[in-house]
Amino acid sequence: MPKKKARKRFFTFYDDDDDEEERREKREERREKTKTKRRRERGSGDGNRRLLWQGMDGAAMLRQLVGQIQELCELYGSPSIDQPHHLNPRWYIIDLNNNSLEYDFCGLKVEAKSDQKMVEANKSSPCKRSKREDSTKVVTSTSADLMDQKIWKDFPEDLLEAVIARLPIESFFRFRSICRKWNSLLTSNSFAQQFSEVPRLLPWFYSVTHENMSSGAVYDPSLRKWYHLSAPHLPAKMIILPVASAGGLICFLDLGHKKFYVCNPLTGSCKELPARSFRVWSRVAVGMILNGNSISTGYKIMWLGSNGDHEIYDSVQDRWTRHGSVPLNIKLPLSLNFRSQTVSIDSTLYFLHTEPDGVLSYNVENGVWKQFIIPSPLHLTDHTLAEYGGQVMLVGLVTKNAATCVYIWELQKMTLLWKEVDRMPNIWCLEFYGKHVRMTCLGNRGLLMLSLRSRRMSRLVTYNMSNKQWQKVPECLLPHCRKRQSIACGTAFHPCPTAFA
Repeated sequence: MPKKKARKRFFTFYDDDDDEEERREKREERREKTKTKRRRERGSGDGNRRLLWQGMDGAAMLRQLVGQIQELCELYGSPSIDQPHHLNPRWYIIDLNNNSLEYDFCGLKVEAKSDQKMVEANKSSPCKRSKREDSTKVVTSTSADLMDQKIWKDFPEDLLEAVIARLPIESFFRFRSICRKWNSLLTSNSFAQQFSEVPRLLPWFYSVTHENMSSGAVYDPSLRKWYHLSAPHLPAKMIILPVASAGGLICFLDLGHKKFYVCNPLTGSCKELPARSFRVWSRVAVGMILNGNSISTGYKIMWLGSNGDHEIYDSVQDRWTRHGSVPLNIKLPLSLNFRSQTVSIDSTLYFLHTEPDGVLSYNVENGVWKQFIIPSPLHLTDHTLAEYGGQVMLVGLVTKNAATCVYIWELQKMTLLWKEVDRMPNIWCLEFYGKHVRMTCLGNRGLLMLSLRSRRMSRLVTYNMSNKQWQKVPECLLPHCRKRQSIACGTAFHPCPTAFA
């Protein structure tokens, strides 16, 4: 019987004087050979691998697993017994107003007042990194290095203005305090052009409350946040109410119907309009439109009284003018619905009137009057005109059998009838069941804000005409006061920090 050849075994001996680096390189070499061998075994196909694992018993699998663990320990050392950092829950609270950050280690809050401290707080203990991690390592630099004048002094001016113009309005006013150059952007014509080219989807709402008639409250629907501000250039002893808006400016009228004011609520820019040619003692309906596509081309304001008297103010000419009289086919006095705001579509203003029910329109460019007799929906109480996509809309309360709900209608041009397109969710309407409800509409262009109130409860809701979404508005509270404010009146406006009265 032939003798079996003895298997050759190779052993490597290390002297005590051998360098530690040589041993590490040989271990890495053995590891690479093992990886290459495993790749070849994987390439033999899923079927062979499945048969291999099926042929191994539990003990062999356990032996192989233990061997792999020992090999890893030999290469990298034993694992640390310290608790991983990701097991320590951290909650971060960012305060943009104070430029600070608070982090909470299981209830223990520590506050960092500077960027350098925040970096140190988040620094983890050093650990071994793989080659891939080292290649993608991000170098953190201080804010002083990032804002080095040598780097940023050649930054294109038009690109800087384009970036700042796309900031949220709240962030823009914070950045104004950084330097005089950024603060001067408000008066820059190039920045005004950049800002006008950025589409603004949702308008803001300026409102006056019953508790504080001397100052206004502004609501941002995108952030669902209230801001309280005052118009410093308006007379303090007079009650001034917002009646119309266009291009970021709001038109105010005093309670005595004597003086008009135009202001930008964000910047405080304000001016009193010249006196009208004749005095009107009764209530008037007011409309406001732009001369072009932006506020830089100027604006026009029109007021209309019940007896047909009307005037138009042109900001370019800075004077009031009267354009003819109301046609004879329109019956006087006009039964205008002064609770409804005027709607503007292109150069035409639309006024809601009653007896007969319908809409009265006036084209500011050519001076043409039109009257549309439109029957009102049944059981309609408070209602107001609105506009969406160039279409005249109607928003109103319908009360029937002690149930009250808000309906949305669209005017059909062919039939001159109101067609229902949406209504408030029934679960919201049930809150007002059996109650006498009044409604005030603060904005009537695309996004509506409705103030619904009864004797014991009140609600503020918004309605987006584009996606037909209803949303409740958080309560309007004065600073350092928990008392809820009751909305008296208001109007919608598109915030524009570059608009000047």
